[in-house]
Amino acid sequence: MLSPEQEGELLAPLEDYLKAGVHIGTSSGMKSMEWAIYRTRSDGLYVLDVHKTDERIRVAAQFLARQNINRVVACSVRAYGIYPVEMFSKVAGAIPITGRFIPGIFTNPNIYGRYHYLQPSTVLITDPHFDRQALKEAARVGIPVVSLVDTDNVTSNVDVAIPCNNKGRNSLAMIFWLLTKEVLKERGELTPEKDAQLRVEHFRAPRGRRPMPAGEM
Repeated sequence: MLSPEQEGELLAPLEDYLKAGVHIGTSSGMKSMEWAIYRTRSDGLYVLDVHKTDERIRVAAQFLARQNINRVVACSVRAYGIYPVEMFSKVAGAIPITGRFIPGIFTNPNIYGRYHYLQPSTVLITDPHFDRQALKEAARVGIPVVSLVDTDNVTSNVDVAIPCNNKGRNSLAMIFWLLTKEVLKERGELTPEKDAQLRVEHFRAPRGRRPMPAGEM
């Protein structure tokens, strides 16, 4: 897939990316995702270009590091995305909104409850389809959006797209682990000690958490 030179430039070994299934897409390939698709397997599944994934993690980290991280909101409706989003937020300092996104969080100043009205500088989402309410509200009020995107996603209103398998437990752990480390590095906060302490398994959702079927959103 990659030349030896390209492999050496990756944030993680190519073998680790492949083992986590970061490159495994779906059987649907949207036109807006053609730029990130490497090939189509014999079984009809699209395969993402890991080099582009790696490149976009760096771009997203640079973008997020320039923001006031305390005003970055990270969202995930997907069950396997909840744990890594919460870990990213805890380590990097962002605001997590996991599970069902209550309509009006970004648009209604009068909303109260578990989640109250927020005016984030940037929104980070796991899936443009599952997190469509957060995406819709961010677009409505002009908040930049960073999103993980799979081959079956449409990237409308996404400002920075990270192509990856945004459904798998191991893939989501890998992406958020690398994104967290890169954000800390860009902010000058990734000490050797902290780097050694941050492990990909810390971002992996417990097996008891199952992906949420579309009808349960």
